[in-house]
Amino acid sequence: MSEISDFENDPDLEPIEPAILPLDAWHRGKGARMVEFAGYPMPIQYEGILAEHLWTRESAGLFDVSHMGQLYIAPAEGAEIDVEAALEAALPIDLATLKTGSVRYSLLLDEEGGILDDLMVTRWNSGFYLVVNGATKWDDIGTLREYLPDEVNINHLDDNALLALQGPKAVDALARHAKGETPLTELKFMKGAAYTLGGVEAWISRSGYTGEDGFEIAIPGEDAAKVADLLCGEPEVKPIGLGARDSLRLEAGLPLYGHDMTPEQGAVEAGLIFGVNKRRRSEGGFPGAARVQKDLAEGTQRLRIGLALEGRMAAREGAKVMSGDNEVGIVTSGGFAPTLQHPIAMAYVDTALTANGTALQIEMRGKRLDARVVAMPFVPNRYVR
Repeated sequence: MSEISDFENDPDLEPIEPAILPLDAWHRGKGARMVEFAGYPMPIQYEGILAEHLWTRESAGLFDVSHMGQLYIAPAEGAEIDVEAALEAALPIDLATLKTGSVRYSLLLDEEGGILDDLMVTRWNSGFYLVVNGATKWDDIGTLREYLPDEVNINHLDDNALLALQGPKAVDALARHAKGETPLTELKFMKGAAYTLGGVEAWISRSGYTGEDGFEIAIPGEDAAKVADLLCGEPEVKPIGLGARDSLRLEAGLPLYGHDMTPEQGAVEAGLIFGVNKRRRSEGGFPGAARVQKDLAEGTQRLRIGLALEGRMAAREGAKVMSGDNEVGIVTSGGFAPTLQHPIAMAYVDTALTANGTALQIEMRGKRLDARVVAMPFVPNRYVR
């Protein structure tokens, strides 16, 4: 008897309904195919993943990423505490070099140096704005609560929605509506500022998860449909589902939490040491610092690498990477790359076999697929710096 059957037959238990995000009805009205992701029904596609992927590469796609966690870290009322120092004790980030309005990538590590999440940190005037993964946000809040002093508040901005407008024409479409002290076209990669969009207050950063130029837009959830309609009214913009978001981020060589990084891997092994700022690598003083410093000094047994596959069959997560008869690694993400017209994959492979051009094979459904190690990103990013 399965646990599911036991659950279904227990009259005292009621199924937990997934939570609903602000644009749920909007997506359904646009004909989206909805699937549950991170505890929410989310749009996986509208007209098809391939078409949406290519549209974003050529024009601009609007993604709903409201499932992600938006946190505001600030002193509790009346508390005299150095929030910057407190956050530096929790994250391997150098906040002294982070100017107001600037965004930086960092990692949430456990005490052993395993990756609990990756996140974006922005300095606001009176505190720090964090965006964390949707599937891990509740655990992240618990971990940060454990790491931070009680005098530091962690405000979960769960009334907010988060949209991502990505693609080479995103700036053209968004600039027609974004009103603020900083012209949108002057905003560079990993910078943010306050704007209004159709009268709605918005925090906009030039950032994203597709490798394309683009923007992430935090707005009140109650105004999300208004802003989504405003942007999708532009000829360059179409709504895009999470399916294309995944294929775009794979082409960009960007890791996905829970797949390409887990608590089993550390920052060095995952190729994410840029999330540990230079001063912190030597000074330490954050959870997991000992492992980071040891891995930097001695190297790791495996590294995350990119693989280009021959043929049309894609490698999937969990497939073995082989060198002759020896199993030398495991695939963590894989799929067909629409831009490149061949399959690609990310994998953890023995360090001795990670040089670009190294010939390997991937075992899939009893077959061996020829592959070679290639540099990431698979498709050059187009960030505006």
